[in-house]
Amino acid sequence: MKKTIFRIEISLLIALIICGVLNINAFSQQCESIRGKMLRMHVIANSDSEEDQQLKLKVRDAVLLAGEKVFDGSITATEAKEKITPYIDYLENTALETIKNEGFDYNVKITVEKEYFNTRTYENSVTLPAGYYTAVKVIIGEGKGQNWWCVMFPPMCLPTVVAECEISDVLTDDETEIVTETDKYKFRFKIVEILEEIFN
Repeated sequence: MKKTIFRIEISLLIALIICGVLNINAFSQQCESIRGKMLRMHVIANSDSEEDQQLKLKVRDAVLLAGEKVFDGSITATEAKEKITPYIDYLENTALETIKNEGFDYNVKITVEKEYFNTRTYENSVTLPAGYYTAVKVIIGEGKGQNWWCVMFPPMCLPTVVAECEISDVLTDDETEIVTETDKYKFRFKIVEILEEIFN
């Protein structure tokens, strides 16, 4: 009798573990889909000094203004490299001019690449899962300072946005629920972040 009960308990435990693994796997796949639809911007300051941090914001504004025809919130992650690459030299020169005008002599490098981001919740209560995203990356000088992040598509924090596009226009209903119902998925976000750090 005891052996039978023990076997039932073990079977139930195994079933629960399998269900949990399948659930996390499905959630991970949804997160991968979300990441593939997002275009992010990442500006990295030369250092954490107050002057370099202020410069970071000025360079950010100059790059966004110079590229306002491109950074209008309409370029998707899949289009980013093709559409932004022709403007990179112009954007870098604009950034260098801003840096020089502010009295610094740092170099700047702008790329469009896959970059790892931790789980992050934005002011509009949207949480994006950890993992690799296509990003416009702006590195000022040694790039050892604190960062500024932005979601460029769908446009969540661009001051010059003219295109009207909501996150729900880009993501499915299930994906929109994942990124907006933060408390409901907090534990799963953490598991995905741990798994992404291990695998990547």
